[in-house]
Amino acid sequence: MKTVRVLIVDDHRLFRSGVRAELGPSIQVIGEAEDVESAVTAIGELQPDVVLLDVHMPGGGGQEVLRRVLGSGSQVRFLALSVSDAAEDVIGVIRGGARGYVTKTISGAELTDAINRVSEGDAVFSPRLAGFVLDAFASTEAPPIDPELDSLTQREREVLRLIARGYAYKEIAKELFISVKTVETHVSSVLRKLQLSNRHELSRWATARRLV
Repeated sequence: MKTVRVLIVDDHRLFRSGVRAELGPSIQVIGEAEDVESAVTAIGELQPDVVLLDVHMPGGGGQEVLRRVLGSGSQVRFLALSVSDAAEDVIGVIRGGARGYVTKTISGAELTDAINRVSEGDAVFSPRLAGFVLDAFASTEAPPIDPELDSLTQREREVLRLIARGYAYKEIAKELFISVKTVETHVSSVLRKLQLSNRHELSRWATARRLV
């Protein structure tokens, strides 16, 4: 079997180490990057077959990496690997040029298979995400503009989504690999921006916009 050379791009070192340990023998991890700048540099220097790309990172996130790398004419293939299963994240990176999108609940064997398939030119998605992509590319209408939603950062949207699903602060911190204090800071920022008072109002707000 052909060995696929992979670069892992994620802003959490512990997660990158975990991915390395879970990948099968057909995958050779040739490097890692933790933000947009280091990712763009590493891709240019190492020329991997496939880049495992986190969606939310310092410096602009996965979409910025895609824009800068694919905009330069590179033939590198990208597979998004993210905690987020939000439609706007999935559609954003696929429109940006990624060949697939899987969530971080994926098993090591499934991820190995997804990387191999992307390296061969296939498009790969976690089962429930494929519908987002089909709907997005079948629609000719531009998505409505939501100024309140647009005011939130990508990380704030992730925290909001998990709050709406009933996660406790400790559970959110574990899911996103951040501290409880950072979760509290994000929640306070979201409440201020949306002019809401508590997590119950946040949940209703998110549900009304189908972010859950």
